[in-house]
Amino acid sequence: MPQDGWRYYGRTADGDRFSPLSQIRPDNVNQLELAWYYRTGDMPSDFENKNGREFNFEATPIKVNDTLYFCTPHRQVIALDATAGTVKWKYDPHNDTSANEYLACRGVAYYEKPAEAAPTPLAPPGNPTAAACPRRIIATTADARLMALDADTGQPCPDFGSNGYVSLTDAMGPVPPGFHFITSQPLVVNNRVILGGWIYDNQSKGEPSGVVRAYDPVSGALAWAWDMGRPDPTAPLKPGEVYTRGTPNGWGTYTADPALGLVYIPLGNATPDYYGADRRPFDDAYSSALVALDIATGQERWHFQTVHHDVWDFDLPVGPSLVEVSTPDGVVPALVQTTKMGELYLLDRRDGRPLARVEEKAVPGRGLPGERLSPTQPFSIGMPSLTPPPLKATDAWGATPIDQLLCRLDFQRRRYDGLYTPPTLDRGTIAYPAFDGVVDWHGASIDPSRHLLIANASYIPFTVDILPREEAMKKGLIKPWKGWSEPYPKPKDFSIGPQYGTPYAAVVQPWLGAFGAPCHAPPWGKLVAIDLQSRTIAWQRPLGTTRDTNLFNTRTNAPLPTGIFNIGGNLVTASGVIFIGATADQYLRAFDEQTGRELWKARLPAGGQANPMTYQGKDGRQYVVIAAGGHGGLRTRNGDYIMAYALPTPGASVVGMGDQSGSH
Repeated sequence: MPQDGWRYYGRTADGDRFSPLSQIRPDNVNQLELAWYYRTGDMPSDFENKNGREFNFEATPIKVNDTLYFCTPHRQVIALDATAGTVKWKYDPHNDTSANEYLACRGVAYYEKPAEAAPTPLAPPGNPTAAACPRRIIATTADARLMALDADTGQPCPDFGSNGYVSLTDAMGPVPPGFHFITSQPLVVNNRVILGGWIYDNQSKGEPSGVVRAYDPVSGALAWAWDMGRPDPTAPLKPGEVYTRGTPNGWGTYTADPALGLVYIPLGNATPDYYGADRRPFDDAYSSALVALDIATGQERWHFQTVHHDVWDFDLPVGPSLVEVSTPDGVVPALVQTTKMGELYLLDRRDGRPLARVEEKAVPGRGLPGERLSPTQPFSIGMPSLTPPPLKATDAWGATPIDQLLCRLDFQRRRYDGLYTPPTLDRGTIAYPAFDGVVDWHGASIDPSRHLLIANASYIPFTVDILPREEAMKKGLIKPWKGWSEPYPKPKDFSIGPQYGTPYAAVVQPWLGAFGAPCHAPPWGKLVAIDLQSRTIAWQRPLGTTRDTNLFNTRTNAPLPTGIFNIGGNLVTASGVIFIGATADQYLRAFDEQTGRELWKARLPAGGQANPMTYQGKDGRQYVVIAAGGHGGLRTRNGDYIMAYALPTPGASVVGMGDQSGSH
């Protein structure tokens, strides 16, 4: 990896989001200026706005040689000159997004054929492997296809699959439109393209499989598939067989150790999320687990479960960050797994053995009728916890005394026994943390030289209401459905989980007061530095303000320094500067890594709910880049911007580019 590049989502396959660049330092970061911006032209359609589709520009560009590559929410792939911000090419797969409730694409991947590469053993006879597309962008479409584009021209690679595309619904059985697609970028490592997929979860039993698959990056041929529901998870399917339906899926970013030959798969839940009485033994064994697979063969080396019998949607939304840690036995190759609960697991990445103590502790019981809850859960007591303290009635909060009182009454009405309070039928529950987590799909960054982990955490309680199926239908929340042989009747709201095939439906919503203010007291967002040597919190501070938070249906609120909800990650540089967007108040900020002091901020034209990245341009300047396009769930402004910042050059002026040229 060249020092000036950013070839993976987390810069390297390690997922540490650390840059060795040091031109931008704590003593000059306040001089950063907008160097250029690019507008993609990709915005939500009238149909998507009217039908409540969630439009999220979450992409982190990769930088290879002198080019940035990224994808838009509608899956256009764009290549920009990394120094000037001008468009080189743009490719639109013209995929069907009409059934997708969630429009997002977090990134693309890069593959370069080795010089004078021999034909791949997976390539069919006569397939031209040496000439076509020597440098490739690997991406996915919103209608579940894998594609390979020529990195120099943006044209589909003719030797990959069928005219550049591979279907990801093969051997999946019935897949209604919008039920299976990939939000996170594929991982290209050791001559494999590895990916799982997003499943329209909490809809029904027996949804499409969570199978993890690897493909040849040249031919597009299937190299292996890991299907936990089969006696031999990597055995090829026989004619007419399909992958095991309804299994936990790995939808987040994967990371890998190429030297060990291991890829780390963060798994979610078996569907549906909030009722698990009918789950199978392999569902319970792998739900919310981190699995290490052999990159070459797909065979499992080990797995570690973070939640037993998960009925809270606490799936692992991102792979771990890799790091070397000192132990009494010497330096050990390790990983740190962030979680939605706020627990941080420090494991030996060779075998999954905990390097910091993990203890099974008793958790609340009395779930839904027929449920078989785990009496204990694994707590990482050897590492600092980002889990918030349990709520109390006195924590109830509001924008006015009226909604504060109503929130307190609602707290008394609902069941809340702290973390792992199970869904119940007799009264609604408060879930805190909830399904969007303390740390979500963006993960954390790691400074390997200072042995610091930097994480931004968000704190949003949700309410969970469980209704018997007949009652949910009488209220018009869901419609009757006989199964996969007929069209799927989507619920009117993304917060409604029909959970077909079970006795119950679930309604999951943020815990807000009458005026739209959170029902719990701030801080609602934090930035935290954790010392991985002493395993203590080095510092923590509120992150963001209440500006743009949409209270009272406005965007003109006073910028109170409460810390605010955030989605999107951070990066850290060798010079000790942390960059982060993420917050609902729509800024890109820089912080001092040693102290947590805010050093600089720039107002973004839309929400910056994406991980930033940094690189050196051909002019020698270090650039910091972030996608500013907003997030439907966080209700930040939608936009179509890629923003690039750098230290000033005398006489330079900001260049803004649109999408008028370079389109295929």
